Order: sequence, then C-alpha cells, then structure tokens
Amino acid sequence: MTIGLSQYLLVSSILFGIGLLGIVIKRNVIAVLMCLELLLNAVNINFIAISRYVLTDSAVAQVFALLVIVVAAAEVAVGLSLIIAIYKKKRSIHIDDFNILKG
Repeated sequence: MTIGLSQYLLVSSILFGIGLLGIVIKRNVIAVLMCLELLLNAVNINFIAISRYVLTDSAVAQVFALLVIVVAAAEVAVGLSLIIAIYKKKRSIHIDDFNILKG
C-alpha cells in the first residue's frame, strides 16, 4: 500500500489544526512556542508532499521547506531569549503576564 498526496495533506491539516488549537487555548508561553513549531512542521509536510507528487522535476518546495526550518530555528532562539528575560522580571511564563511588551 502506498501513501498518496491526500494522506500527507490529511496528516498535515490535522497537525496544523492541533497547533492552531494549542495556540488559541494555551496560556503557557512555552506550549505556545511548541504549537507554533507544530504549525511550521505541518507547512513543511505540505511543501515536501507537493514537491514529491506535484512538482516532480522541481526542488522549489524543498528549498521553501528548508527556509521554514531556518526561520523556525531563529524564532525559537528569539522567543526563548524573550521568555527568559521576562521570566527574570515577572517570575512567570503565563501569557497574561507578558503585557510588559506593549508600547
């Protein structure tokens, strides 16, 4: 039995939905960052599946997937540094306590 494009897109949409639901529901900043990573990985699955099944002679979608991985790594580095800085000041990692970032 082979796995087709529709199965990859189904798994990707389920992961995207779980990530989106986690971002909306969670109040912990670390959990929100993990759900954001889940969203980005769901997009990567879409890129790779489309590259494999639709764009058979092109590697454009794979290059986009690599760019998404690079952006995700930068996002984690910046996000965790902000979380550490705010935790030192507020002693909490709940989203409600992060109102000090407002201008």
